[in-house]
Amino acid sequence: MRKANLHLITNNMRFLILPWVKVPHLASHVLGRVARRISSDWVKRYNHPIYLLETFVEKERFRGTSYQAANWIYVGESKGRSRNDRYRSLKVPIKDIYLYPLVKRFRDALGDKG
Repeated sequence: MRKANLHLITNNMRFLILPWVKVPHLASHVLGRVARRISSDWVKRYNHPIYLLETFVEKERFRGTSYQAANWIYVGESKGRSRNDRYRSLKVPIKDIYLYPLVKRFRDALGDKG
């Protein structure tokens, strides 16, 4: 089921506001705008909606403050593997995992019966 519904989830690969940029609430504003718009953009480009956003925050370097301020949900941490680690041999930094549902019943939309 995970593999069948993976196309309904997208990953925020990189989000950085440089330290010298001082605009109150900029991070949560930008993340909120993205969350409100991404599914309709996705429909236009790929002909299907997005139901859930995910991101990985490197624990040793960042605290995930921007995601927390924008109401993303902390769900745990990674196991220190890369998505390209087919043979379970690569070691990458452990990351905190945050999710942001785009629809209220995202579990139903993704077929999660648990």
